[in-house]
Amino acid sequence: MRWSLPKPVYYASMITTTVGVAYLTKDYFGGKKYEGEENLEGKVIIVTGANSGIGKETARAFAARNAKVILACRNKERCEQARKDIVIETKNKHVYCRKCNLASQESIRNFVTRFKNENSELHILVNNGGVMRCPKSYTKEGIEMQLGVNHMGHFLLTNLLLDVLKQSAPSRIINVSSNAHLKGKLQVKDLNSTEKYDPYEAYAQSKLANVLFTRELAKRLKGTQVTTNAVHPGIVDTEITRHMTLFKNLYFKYFIKPFIWPFIKSPKQGAQAILHVALDPKLDNITGSYFSNNEVANISDEAKDDKLAKWLWLVSEKWTKLNVT
Repeated sequence: MRWSLPKPVYYASMITTTVGVAYLTKDYFGGKKYEGEENLEGKVIIVTGANSGIGKETARAFAARNAKVILACRNKERCEQARKDIVIETKNKHVYCRKCNLASQESIRNFVTRFKNENSELHILVNNGGVMRCPKSYTKEGIEMQLGVNHMGHFLLTNLLLDVLKQSAPSRIINVSSNAHLKGKLQVKDLNSTEKYDPYEAYAQSKLANVLFTRELAKRLKGTQVTTNAVHPGIVDTEITRHMTLFKNLYFKYFIKPFIWPFIKSPKQGAQAILHVALDPKLDNITGSYFSNNEVANISDEAKDDKLAKWLWLVSEKWTKLNVT
């Protein structure tokens, strides 16, 4: 006599198996988990764009290791909610919310002034905040938004904090870039995308700028025990895709995304790459590199151009009025 499961039990079993396989697949493609258990008590860390996504998960991991963590965010209300979530989960009360709008150089300078009034040390700076493929728009200073936020804002923030980072050495600067830099071109004659604006090209340019900035900064910090590296966290399911029409499409949301979901990293998985570059003791003397999948990865020929990196640095100084007191 042939035995078979009742249909409800059979279908429930199939669904459970499918979901289980999906989670195992996501875990596999999520990359390596950072296994270090460093106690960061006494360490001061800044994470930009920390109210959601990779930034929030990175800040959460630092707080769980007992660090003092400053969430530098544009939206004060969402930042405060993120702070509460992290404090409740980690039991670490030394998590602070501070306003820092990367699209406003005035806001960045105000953030730094307050930070220095409240802190005398800074051990890790994670330049994570950013925008992606947004409609053509400008920062308060008139800089194309993706270049202005992803590069110029972090360029200014980092340079204004260098004195504290040097005093706190050994310290680390992590610039969150992307493999999109591989297709990026620095538009020397139209850096601000005045003549032509393509959302993807502008994004790729800003991510290339992150790598060029990292390499030039590493040279300027030689001998200071302050290291700086760029990192590609992978393809991560975060709010940074908010401006991409595809992700707003209902067909994509309900019929395509469920099938590709196992192959896209969660914010927590994406944060592992940043934690590796920020904390791994093996990287104490590694600087000016670009990491992907927890390994030093190749960069584009344009990203290797030292003259271009120096040119971008000088332009960035001018556009951020870095040396103007």
